[in-house]
Amino acid sequence: MKVRVAKPSDAQSIADIYAPIVRDTAISFELEPPSAAEMRSRISETLKVFPWLVSVNGAGEIDGYAYASKHRARAAYRWSVDSTIYVRADSRRGGVGRRLYNELFTELVRLGYCETFAGIALPNDASIALHRSVGFEPVGTYRGVGFKLGAWHDVSWWQKSLGSTVSPTEPIAFGG
Repeated sequence: MKVRVAKPSDAQSIADIYAPIVRDTAISFELEPPSAAEMRSRISETLKVFPWLVSVNGAGEIDGYAYASKHRARAAYRWSVDSTIYVRADSRRGGVGRRLYNELFTELVRLGYCETFAGIALPNDASIALHRSVGFEPVGTYRGVGFKLGAWHDVSWWQKSLGSTVSPTEPIAFGG
């Protein structure tokens, strides 16, 4: 397994991983799977500021991805990011998620970020286990915040400290 920076040309593979999650589960609160063109745009825009990584298996196929995004708009939040991760169904429980997250955290520290947050739509025991295994801790739950597939869903929020919060340096843009 190799982890590398995503490229716009990875958009179809990433869209293919994400589509069944959007279409068939409440794990994502999107209602329609984004097209490859939309995913290409998201990758390009994210890489201007934040890292977006993919995992490539021995057959050369993308089997997962992780990226960071702005946590909140106010300037004082600028040392915090949200992190997102998805792994292809047939590659789960093989270390892909842990490896992607660890590489993402390394890059976020290099860029000057101090905290990362993850929202997990419930129920999702596998995601909770992954986040616990890489050092996230639960910080709260938004109750009944998303309505999808005929039901209201809670979102559990998790936080991981990436490093010292004493006199942080200004975060720098990833720049792909």
